[in-house]
Amino acid sequence: MSSMTDLVFLLLIFFILASTLVTSSALDIILPKSGAQTVKKNNITLTVYPDTLTVNNVLKFNLDGTNINSDDVENSLIAAASKVSAEEEPIIILRAHKDVSTGETVRILDIGYRNKMKMIIATDPN
Repeated sequence: MSSMTDLVFLLLIFFILASTLVTSSALDIILPKSGAQTVKKNNITLTVYPDTLTVNNVLKFNLDGTNINSDDVENSLIAAASKVSAEEEPIIILRAHKDVSTGETVRILDIGYRNKMKMIIATDPN
């Protein structure tokens, strides 16, 4: 019986060591926390939603109330982030409609990752 305990113990050590060697290739995303929280005033909101007037699923982008083109998302985010004071780090809230493709959401998150911006994906609480 002692040898069986030793075997289980060695397997446990092996899996603990093996799991620490695994690296994740995912984007670092700050997920929103649930519950009532105060919102920082230096948040930048990027809303992505499909244009309901067209048939071919054209996406519309809105940055803090201003409509922008798909090609101008990166430059507009950089410009908006540079307007925030140097003491506080800007946080970009991405509000993507449920019909926006995952690929487009990841493209926008990658823009934030490349430019070292903190991004949050806004979700509906229910």
